[in-house]
Amino acid sequence: MTDGVAPAEAPPARILGLLRELGELKRIRSAAHEGSIAERHFAAAWAALASGRSPDETWRAATASALAATRLGDIDGRVLATLGIERGGAEAILARALDEAAEEIDPALRAELRALPDAEAAPPPFVAQLARQPRAGVTCPGRPRLLLEPPENHAEHCLITAVYGVILAPFYGARPGIVFLASLAHHLHNAIIPDSGFAGEVLLGEQLEPAFARATEMALAGLPDAVAEKVREARRILPDAGTPEGRAFHAADTLDRVLQIEQHLRAGKATMRYVLQDMELVHAGPVRGFQDRLLSAMGLAA
Repeated sequence: MTDGVAPAEAPPARILGLLRELGELKRIRSAAHEGSIAERHFAAAWAALASGRSPDETWRAATASALAATRLGDIDGRVLATLGIERGGAEAILARALDEAAEEIDPALRAELRALPDAEAAPPPFVAQLARQPRAGVTCPGRPRLLLEPPENHAEHCLITAVYGVILAPFYGARPGIVFLASLAHHLHNAIIPDSGFAGEVLLGEQLEPAFARATEMALAGLPDAVAEKVREARRILPDAGTPEGRAFHAADTLDRVLQIEQHLRAGKATMRYVLQDMELVHAGPVRGFQDRLLSAMGLAA
């Protein structure tokens, strides 16, 4: 078994732009809902699985929804219907969003993505527990914790890792359904065990693995037996990067952890020139001239 990924096996760096956009779903919220888009998509995926929807149907729908949300935010089919937009028109809007976001994705994978209606079943109990459980931040034995606010929660991390895993699966020749399900379930133990990070795990010592295993089984008890067994089977890829699925998972997990911290650092480095000129905070419109003169007079022009 190998723990490394040869440079030739890594996905192209151009995919990072899309991964960064997907990661922002942890931070996008709207008035009609509690929690971030990523948190609610995590709940929707587990509700679908618990209701009997197959892992293949679930990863296709979850990935399609996440990609569309990078363009539309929380404007989904239900919102469009509320606005009186007929079904065909709503589907066209969602399809345009998906197509635009999916340009960098493997074409064969892109063709498999399918939007599906939300499952009627309630998500299993561990979903709410993971949504309430913050990630530990950056910890290292012997060093103070680095915690960047607001912290992500475990539901958000698992959903984004799962979607990353699907997108990265073709680069590693991996089965996306297995990668998605394992990624969605890789922190089940944190429904029971508060996240103390690397430093806390080191201190648990030989009790770490048995405690994680017991907590995982406690969480799995909230699923139908057949679904729980599928989750156990998928999680077999987690211990190492010796299989295509293991490599896709560990690439997704690593990239999400690093890009989460990068997001905080990138925001802190943003300049007014970037915001006003590159991002066009004050953008073209009938009052643009007035706005530009205002900012210039106030000393705020970039």
